[in-house]
Amino acid sequence: MSQIDQQIKTIRAADVTLTVLNSDQTPLANQEVEIAQRNHQFLFGCTGFDIIPLANDEVTGDEKTYYEDFNQKLLDLYNFITLPFYWGRFEPERGQPDTRRIRNTAQWFKDRGCQVKGHPLCWHTVTADWLMDLSNAEIIDAQIARIRRDVADFAGVIDMWDVINEVVIMPIFDKYDNGITRIAQELGRFGITRMVFDAARETNPQANLLLNDFDMSTAYEILIEGCLEAGIQIDTIGLQSHMHQGYWGLEKTLRVLERFAKFGLPLHFTEVTLISGELIPPEIVDLNDHQVDEWPTTLTGEARQAEQVVEFYKTLMAHPQVEAITNWGLRDGGWLNAPSGYLRHDLSPKPAYEELMKLVKGEWWLAPTKMKTDDTGKITFNGFLGDYTVAWANQQAAFTVDTNGTVATEVRL
Repeated sequence: MSQIDQQIKTIRAADVTLTVLNSDQTPLANQEVEIAQRNHQFLFGCTGFDIIPLANDEVTGDEKTYYEDFNQKLLDLYNFITLPFYWGRFEPERGQPDTRRIRNTAQWFKDRGCQVKGHPLCWHTVTADWLMDLSNAEIIDAQIARIRRDVADFAGVIDMWDVINEVVIMPIFDKYDNGITRIAQELGRFGITRMVFDAARETNPQANLLLNDFDMSTAYEILIEGCLEAGIQIDTIGLQSHMHQGYWGLEKTLRVLERFAKFGLPLHFTEVTLISGELIPPEIVDLNDHQVDEWPTTLTGEARQAEQVVEFYKTLMAHPQVEAITNWGLRDGGWLNAPSGYLRHDLSPKPAYEELMKLVKGEWWLAPTKMKTDDTGKITFNGFLGDYTVAWANQQAAFTVDTNGTVATEVRL
């Protein structure tokens, strides 16, 4: 076993001693039982945008078959889904939010064992056009009201939010005028961050609230440090890693981890893309400026992508503060029409999908395994942190392994 694989097991797995009890609480002694893992504690994530029509019964025939296949491949690999709350699309007409469809989709994924995150509650891009008809004071009121409404409407189904997205650039954003940049200029980065976090926290005190950004410069570090010093309660730091211009590589990834781990907060890699085709030229500053009609995947690029996915995921899994990795789209043709998916357009798996599956449901997963209890009803096994079942005869019970190291627990059938 390599050093990094050993480090991952040390952080993410446990040596479990499980005592299996009968319904009368006597030990189930000297019996063959089956242990199976049902879910990871670690959040292996992906966007679920494409499943909205399927979850709302809006597709039929061949199209429905296509999305059912897509959904199955999504759920086979991932247990954490990000759903869209871009204000301009979620509420293009004021007072008419797309709550029903998105909530149906969130419940769809929750019913299938996934945790769901909403993205984002405040962002200057794809924001509502109707904000431009309001004064700054009215925009502030509308933004606060929007957060309180949506966080309340989705509580219990979505309890994790990217509260504010890309605030580092927000007050100096100059591509086009918009209501959120206007209030960011008035309130400043710290002011608008405090405002939106306070609104979300007051509405759902139990929610996991993220600050999310693509800017990996010291400006983001300064923002985080300033927010924490000012008493703004950030639960998790979100780090985007759109690698359309090339893989970060091991050195940069480790450097980013070191720089942002110093705050002592959980880290989520919220938007991961690795390209399996031609890379965006390095002279392009804003990735959105790369607009193409076709951006094909290539065999060489797919092999490269697979190698990079394995290294990137293992590097992040080996760091104790990383709690989630979200791939920004499972199939090709998502953001910027890029070949950044792990499935091709026809949903055939790329090598990256197959290699990631070998990790998530192979090396890092306990398949159904038969074991015999001892005289005291005990069995021992090593498993990655997560949810498990133990089965005997026609009985089954669930248990959770949520602490690494050496763990003793019991379960009653």
